[in-house]
Amino acid sequence: MKHSSSGLSRRTFLAISGMLPAAIAARTASIASAAEPAAPEPAPAKRRPMGLELYSVRGELARDLPNTLKSVAKIGYEVVEFYSPYFKWTPAYAKDVRAQMDDLGLRCYSTHNGFESFTPGENLAHAIELNQILGARYIVLASAPGNTSGVDSWKRLCERLTAAVEQLKPHGLSAGYHNHQAEWAKLEDGQRIMEVIAANTPKEFMLQLDVGTCEEAGSDPVAWVKANPGRIKTMHLKDWAPGGHTEDKGYRVLFGEGVTPWKDLLAAAESVGGIEYFLIEQEGSRLSEFETVKRCLENWKAMFGKA
Repeated sequence: MKHSSSGLSRRTFLAISGMLPAAIAARTASIASAAEPAAPEPAPAKRRPMGLELYSVRGELARDLPNTLKSVAKIGYEVVEFYSPYFKWTPAYAKDVRAQMDDLGLRCYSTHNGFESFTPGENLAHAIELNQILGARYIVLASAPGNTSGVDSWKRLCERLTAAVEQLKPHGLSAGYHNHQAEWAKLEDGQRIMEVIAANTPKEFMLQLDVGTCEEAGSDPVAWVKANPGRIKTMHLKDWAPGGHTEDKGYRVLFGEGVTPWKDLLAAAESVGGIEYFLIEQEGSRLSEFETVKRCLENWKAMFGKA
């Protein structure tokens, strides 16, 4: 049977016409796909330096500072935080300590201070000079003066700390406060002391979280970090467990042996808190000072796979 050439042409035309929309759509999708940049891969979590609050090895530090720094660096710590006796150093001695740290690859990003370091005049000037020599970023008040009590008293302290922030700015420094167990208590207006401090200091004022004392007071460290975004620049990673000294409980447990939900806390610190570096702190344990801080760092690495 002979087919009409016009019929064939018509059928072919219809077939081709039916395929055109799909072909055009496929071609358009291909072009669009090629033009669009690939979705970026999630950025890897930034590595935070691991440090040690040197109060953890206070006996060794008092006996032999150079050997203490060498031992701490050998264990694997990258940052150290000096505590209040450093304030008695001369600038020349601070320069010698800085040279030792530089040789060992250690850094000091903050110091712990008594209230004398925040007294305007010679004391504040001395604290500034020493901290600049050491390379610190934060001058941290380790605890409030003993006569601080009541809402008004704490607000007056906050005024002094706020003034210190402004005085430190031109020198490349800022201030902070380190909590103990007592600061989680409520004042007469129902606010916890830490809430008063947070509400009455500027956002650049660091709230250095001592985790163990927060746990002992029955407060939630994860909730605290989330409630103060960008202000938990550093934390003292001190664990705590219910029990007494003779049972090697309380603060005598090593990092990771207590009740702290470390993974949740560190996740909050990274995502919300504005964490810059970590500091292991230990008040004493069943082991020697150096063995204690060594085991704490090993536990950290085992838990988080990093130092």
